Amino acid sequence: MALTAGIVGLPNVGKSTLFNAITKAGAEMANYPFATIDPNVGMVEVPDDRLDRIQELIPAKKVVPTTFEFTDIAGIVKGASQGEGLGNKFLENIRQVDAIVHVVRAFDDDNITHVTGKVDPIDDIETINLELGLSDLEAVDKRLTKVERAAKGSDKEAKAELAVLQKIKPVLEAGKSVRTIDFTEDELPIVKGLFLLTSKPVLYVANIGEEDMADPDSNKYIQTIRDYVKDENAQVIGVAAASEEEIAEMDDADKAEFLEMEGVKEPGLNRLIRASYALLGLETFFTAGGKETRAWTYKTGTKAPQAAGIIHSDFERGFIRAEVMSFTDLDKLETQAAVKEAGKLRLEGKDYVMQDGDIVEFRFNV
Repeated sequence: MALTAGIVGLPNVGKSTLFNAITKAGAEMANYPFATIDPNVGMVEVPDDRLDRIQELIPAKKVVPTTFEFTDIAGIVKGASQGEGLGNKFLENIRQVDAIVHVVRAFDDDNITHVTGKVDPIDDIETINLELGLSDLEAVDKRLTKVERAAKGSDKEAKAELAVLQKIKPVLEAGKSVRTIDFTEDELPIVKGLFLLTSKPVLYVANIGEEDMADPDSNKYIQTIRDYVKDENAQVIGVAAASEEEIAEMDDADKAEFLEMEGVKEPGLNRLIRASYALLGLETFFTAGGKETRAWTYKTGTKAPQAAGIIHSDFERGFIRAEVMSFTDLDKLETQAAVKEAGKLRLEGKDYVMQDGDIVEFRFNV
């Protein structure tokens, strides 16, 4: 599933620390801007307790979690849309990702330099969003010049695109993001084809201190961030990036002890990964028993034959039907036989839309 979330933010807000914690990839870090220049890409496992429960009830030789990609993009500075600080390259890297994980600094530490000289997450957000918005406005203006000419004739597609561009431009000029606009179903494909930076879904990550791990909402900056981004319908979560990087390097016993000492149920990264997965519009189905129990990633709205094709192209080409039970039913009834006896094992055809938590056996003939 070639979808990726790009980690963005000002220099020295904790992007690479967070990326290291997520992927254990060891991206270069330093207490100065541009420690990361080329985007680092890492695969991350999606934490899912359902896998362990399925393995408990339908044992297999191996358990395989699903994964998706994070990209660590170098820090953006004011003026990036005009090429400041290698800005054009960084903006192009953002253009290549499907969703944005926007990291802002939400901790005080005199020993770690902030590029603006002060800790102000709202100012951080405004700086990044301004640069992304200016880049989008430039792209919209260029596109308008071309489309206006075509729309003067009988080109219906050009007329439709012109209407969308005219809807977008004043929003960008007002300093707002394209994702704050309500588009119709007919307009959405046109917007997608424009590849605008501020149209991408965004998750804001407040990089908090270790002292706030047990209760991120107690951090003095988080509610301010939530209030500021509410028009974007964006989620805001608090993650202590430096502590999470330490946790990621621990063995299971030390990790459990550290989390208990901090009063934390699970690493903050688990929440971040799940939130990013959902941000990309991804869900999970399972295959169970035999050689392996495995989680598979699919895009929300995928139908059964296409889901089968994620496993193997032959499955999609020769699709006959899908035998489906929900994780909820298996968890409650505890055996496949009990699920079947309760009438909860379903036979679904080509038009079935996959549901998160489906446990599936595909029938096919090639």
